Amino acid sequence: MPRYFFDSSALAKLYQTETGSVKVEAVFREADRTILISRLTVVEINSVFARRVRMGDLTAADATSLRHHFLNDVATGTFQVVAITDQHFSEAERLLIQYAATNSLRTLDALQRAVALDLHQRGSLNSVLAADNTLIEVAVTEGLPVTNPEI
Repeated sequence: MPRYFFDSSALAKLYQTETGSVKVEAVFREADRTILISRLTVVEINSVFARRVRMGDLTAADATSLRHHFLNDVATGTFQVVAITDQHFSEAERLLIQYAATNSLRTLDALQRAVALDLHQRGSLNSVLAADNTLIEVAVTEGLPVTNPEI
């Protein structure tokens, strides 16, 4: 059974049509697949929708509708939400020390990568889906299998 970890940049493509949405939708249509997101994604997706309202890509009403759709998907088990642990915070700190000065890695992005690394190291992850090139670069350097739905 394939297991995919989605960060917010890739998961948002499920809720608003944009470059990469077709590939994201294809993953969701796969039989017997598991979609994993971190607890942080449940918070971050709200920021994604709000940014799109500010940019004029969504109305406030559309963002509210998308947020409700997302929360329904969380509640009905469309995703497995992975709790963030102290180990993840420690790993995020290591990632920031190693990459932030040269790769513009940000705190919350490091935390997302830490969760993905933990899942991969436990052998329970086939691919990380991400659409942010900085995050992809760090993930690949750390040995994570990455799929960018935009390419």
